[in-house]
Amino acid sequence: QVQLVESGGGLVQPGGSLRLSCAASGTIFSFYAMGWYRQAPGKRRELVARITSGGSTNYAESVKGRFTISRDNAKNTVYLQMNSLKPEDTAVYYCNGGGTIFFPGDDWGQGTQVTVSS
Repeated sequence: QVQLVESGGGLVQPGGSLRLSCAASGTIFSFYAMGWYRQAPGKRRELVARITSGGSTNYAESVKGRFTISRDNAKNTVYLQMNSLKPEDTAVYYCNGGGTIFFPGDDWGQGTQVTVSS
């Protein structure tokens, strides 16, 4: 059974940075596409970024140039570096496993809260 555990969320001021981590177990991580999604109150869950097993990436337009997704196959971990954070980035961020560069897989973490506020 695949397990995805997120960490790194918190409260940050506008313009600040955070790095989220997602540790995976129960799968051959190096073969596994990964992604980050977010859901703000009253809104649908949306794509933030995805990365394939080969390192190709796909970003939502709203985060391009500010967020970077990366992976460390030796640590079975995917990261989301978030810079120049804005209040509208406030949401619960979810790690996703499987799928393709464009579409999510079936495996989800429990989420980590990111709040951008002064």
